[in-house]
Amino acid sequence: MKNSNYKIHIIGAGVSGLIAATVLEQNGFSPIIIEATDGVGGRVKTDIIEGYQLDHGFQVLLTAYPYAQKYLDLESLDLQKFVPGAAIYKNGKQILIGDPLRDVSLLFSTLFSGIGTFSDKLKILQLNHMLKKKTLSKIFSDKEQSTLSYLTDFGFSIEMINDFFKPFFSGIFLENKLETSSRMFEFVYKMFGEGYAALPKDGIEAIPKQLAQNLKHTTFKFNTKVTAVKDGEITLADNTKLESDFTILATDANDLIENLKNQALKWKSCDTLYFETENRTIRKPLIGLIPKEGTLINNIFYHTSLATSKKPNKELLSVTVIENQKVNNQELIDRVSEELKELCGISTCRFIKHYKIPMALPELADLRYEMSPSETRLTGGLFLAGDTQLNGSLNAAMLSGERAALGVIETISSNIS
Repeated sequence: MKNSNYKIHIIGAGVSGLIAATVLEQNGFSPIIIEATDGVGGRVKTDIIEGYQLDHGFQVLLTAYPYAQKYLDLESLDLQKFVPGAAIYKNGKQILIGDPLRDVSLLFSTLFSGIGTFSDKLKILQLNHMLKKKTLSKIFSDKEQSTLSYLTDFGFSIEMINDFFKPFFSGIFLENKLETSSRMFEFVYKMFGEGYAALPKDGIEAIPKQLAQNLKHTTFKFNTKVTAVKDGEITLADNTKLESDFTILATDANDLIENLKNQALKWKSCDTLYFETENRTIRKPLIGLIPKEGTLINNIFYHTSLATSKKPNKELLSVTVIENQKVNNQELIDRVSEELKELCGISTCRFIKHYKIPMALPELADLRYEMSPSETRLTGGLFLAGDTQLNGSLNAAMLSGERAALGVIETISSNIS
C-alpha cells in the first residue's frame, strides 16, 4: 500500500497534532486532522478585540526549546524578546532586577535592588553555571523534590524565594506554593538562561498557524467533535463512524477511550484579565511581579511594550491570577483593579476581556523529557500525543507529536516487513 493511501487520523489541531501531521507528511503520508473548534491552536490562541491582540492566557515562547528550534521558523515569526528580568512591586516601590550579563542596563538596579542578599546573587551565578553544564536528560533523571525545597536546599534566603522565585515561577507553574517538580524548575530555568522569552509579533497563535500553513498534504475537518475512539474506528458526535488505519489522539484521550474513562487528568487553571491603560508604569518589556501574600494578582505585563502587528492607540496590560479565591467574575475584575491601583500605581484602567482558563496546564507527577515512539502506542492502531505525556510545555507538545507520528511510521514499517 502506498503511504498516501493509509487512513491516518489525528484528533486535535493543537501544537502536538500539527507536529504529528508535519512528521507524517515528511514521510509521505497524507493525514486527516479532526478538530472540535473552528481553527488550529488548541490552548495556544490569540483574539483580536478592539484592535488589541489578546492571547488566551499570558503565554511566551522560550527560544531555547530544542523542538521549537527544530520545527519552527523562528525568524519568520518575527519574535519580540522580553528583557531577561522582572519589575517587582514591593512596599509601594517598583524594583527592577535582571541578568546584567545579558542586559547591562539592569546592572545597578539589580545590585542595589534590596531583593535578596549578596549571597543570593552569588547563588544565582552558581545556579546559572551549574544548569548551563547539566544536560536535559540529566535534569529529568535526577530525583524529584518540590521547587520550594530545591531552592531552600540550594541555600537561597526566604526573602529571595518569596520576593522573586515564588511570584515568577508561580506564574509559569500556575500554583503559588512551588510544589511543582524541581525537574520542571531546572528545565525552565535552563531554557530562560540559554535563550529568550519571546512573543511572535502576531501573538502566540502565530505558532500553530505557521505549522498549519506549512502542511501541504493534510486534510482538516474543523467543527467536528469526536465522541469515541477504538482500533480502526472513530465515532463523531453525529454518530458518523470513520474508518481509520491509525489514530493519533493529540487531545485529552480519557473521555474518548473506554478503558481510560476513570483516569481523568487533573488540570491547573488560571484567569487572565486584559485592561487598556493610558501609559505604562514599566517602560521595558519586563514582567511585573507582586510578591505580597494573599493578593489576587500574580503578574502583570504590558503587551504594548513589545512590537505587535496591531497598532493600538493606548497601552495593553494583562493580569494573571493563579488563585482566584472563588470570587465571581465582576468581583474579580473590581478587586484586580483595586490591587493594580494600590500595589502598582496603575489607576487609569479600562477593562477589556476576562479569560477563564480551566485547562491551562496538566497536573503531572514523575515528569519526563523524552519518550520513544513505541511508548506513544496505546493499542494496535491508537497512539497518544500531547504535553500530558511528558511535562507541561510547548517543547513537550512538539516532542510528543513527533514521537506519536514516528510510532505510527514504525508500526507500518514493521507490518510491511
